[in-house]
Amino acid sequence: MVPKTVSGPKNPARQRDPEIDWSRLHREAEQRFGVKKFRPGQREIIECVLRQHDVVGILPTGAGKSLTYQLPALLLPKSVVVVSPLISLMQDQQEKAEDAEIDAAKLDSTLTTSETRNTVQEIREGEHDLIYVTPERLENPEYLDLLKKAGVSLFVVDEAHCVSQWGHDFRPAYLTLQHAIQALGHPPVLALTATATPEVAADVIKQLGMNKAEIVNTGIERANLFFEVLPTVNSEAKRERIRQMLAGEREGTGLIYTATIRAANELWSWLREDGNNAERYHSKLRKGEREDIQQRFMNNDVRVLIATKAFGMGVDKPDIRFVVHWNFPDSLESYYQEAGRAGRDGKSARATLLYRLEDRRIQGFFLGGKYPRREHSFKVYETLGQLASQPERSSGVHLQELATISGLPKRKVQVIVSQLEAAGVLERRRGAFHKLRDFASNEELTAFLSEYERRGLSDRERLQSMMSYAQTAQCRMRYLRDYFGEDAGHECGHCDNCRARAEGRLPAANTLKRNSRQRKPPQAIAAAEPDGRADAAVSPEAPFSPPRPEFLQHTQSPALFTIGDGVRHKKFGPGEVIEISGDNVTAKFAQGGTKRVRSEFLDRIA
Repeated sequence: MVPKTVSGPKNPARQRDPEIDWSRLHREAEQRFGVKKFRPGQREIIECVLRQHDVVGILPTGAGKSLTYQLPALLLPKSVVVVSPLISLMQDQQEKAEDAEIDAAKLDSTLTTSETRNTVQEIREGEHDLIYVTPERLENPEYLDLLKKAGVSLFVVDEAHCVSQWGHDFRPAYLTLQHAIQALGHPPVLALTATATPEVAADVIKQLGMNKAEIVNTGIERANLFFEVLPTVNSEAKRERIRQMLAGEREGTGLIYTATIRAANELWSWLREDGNNAERYHSKLRKGEREDIQQRFMNNDVRVLIATKAFGMGVDKPDIRFVVHWNFPDSLESYYQEAGRAGRDGKSARATLLYRLEDRRIQGFFLGGKYPRREHSFKVYETLGQLASQPERSSGVHLQELATISGLPKRKVQVIVSQLEAAGVLERRRGAFHKLRDFASNEELTAFLSEYERRGLSDRERLQSMMSYAQTAQCRMRYLRDYFGEDAGHECGHCDNCRARAEGRLPAANTLKRNSRQRKPPQAIAAAEPDGRADAAVSPEAPFSPPRPEFLQHTQSPALFTIGDGVRHKKFGPGEVIEISGDNVTAKFAQGGTKRVRSEFLDRIA
């Protein structure tokens, strides 16, 4: 399977593009970063950037995304502005740039008044090759004026999936970036992320107003990652799985992700009582405590870190040997982003999902409050109309005013006004909103109010795809490739399902029909003809020998079957038992997916 990679713009104007000094770039890469050879996608992105074309770069975690703008910063005449979602990530990136002797500055809320004043003066005088900013800073017209006068050669959006309202880490402040780009004279834009479906990539291009953007996508493949799903009937079973895993993993550190703060605290307490060197990380801890815990984990003073999704974006720790998900996350985008934090050093690592069907209600609860309801959207629209009609509001209405008067959280109001802006109902000028028109018809208003209901439906489909991944008997990697818009390709040969087939515990694999991009229900991922690749070997260019999971012993049961037994059903065909509850058996069938049936309807097979 060869992932799609667009090497650069294909139009007549390219002949007039400036020549690129590749010899200098290679020399700088080796001297400053120790890079002797570009990784897949890096050269293509750098070429697009230096030819002043907009580009979306989709590269796996650990693939060296930062090099694609750090090197060009040395050749471009003006500064490179990098929008980064986290202050801690900006600090880390700034320090690494300075280690490579690249002048870098950051604009964020951690700076003192004098530090801000000095940084502003340095930017005004053009002293920095790189300027890191949070998206919130770019909502301030003064900072935009500062950057515009200083000049910007390249505008970089790191963790660009945060831009998309279809993305898993959507952040409303990112919706204002298109205005920042316009205010800066629309310099070339580089959007970088590790995970993006074709739908998300298209939304990123739209939200940023990118012009004929190229897409460089090297694929999601991480041959050193061993993906597995361990069915668990309750929390006690999950704890036993973790205990077995920690006993079997002798080297490196690990991450355990939970869906809630409560679960993180409870698991942390249990691990400590069980004699493990563990810590926890979540948003309710004080800032200083979070920073201390993160630093201790980075220094290998903590072996296991239990964390919510508040931890991890941009964390560059190469020797994480395992990432465990205590609960399944809201989407495969979230899962792959978090699981991809294991094995960044290229050595074997495992990504384990502890699957329990009942955990769906947790994510269902979060999805229920993710988007504004239609009454919220109408309230903001109504409030805007009332305020805009007042003569003293000629200078516009500010976001905080809308939030206060409408009685809605600022975050939700920010999302709604961006939607109103996209509909041409209002426009943003120097941080204030001005109403341009009313909705032309009841039909247009209804479509506006229904927008986030449609997005909520899409989110539920993504959650179902996450569950189908957990339940599938297909090769995990094939399922992931298909979901992210790639050719499903050959079997990886080293996920749990591929191992089970090689050991005769699962029937031969069937081809995976491409359907996820048509937004068919996950149940429509159906079986077809055998492809004869059940024993496919891992590419010799990326050898992989993951630790065998012998220590994950199947739980015994006094029932007719035990977990791991091969069974056959009259309708669903052959499968494997994954859960037992009284006389009911949950089995994973190659042709029927995961089904719960009475044990009397199953026959044991060797």
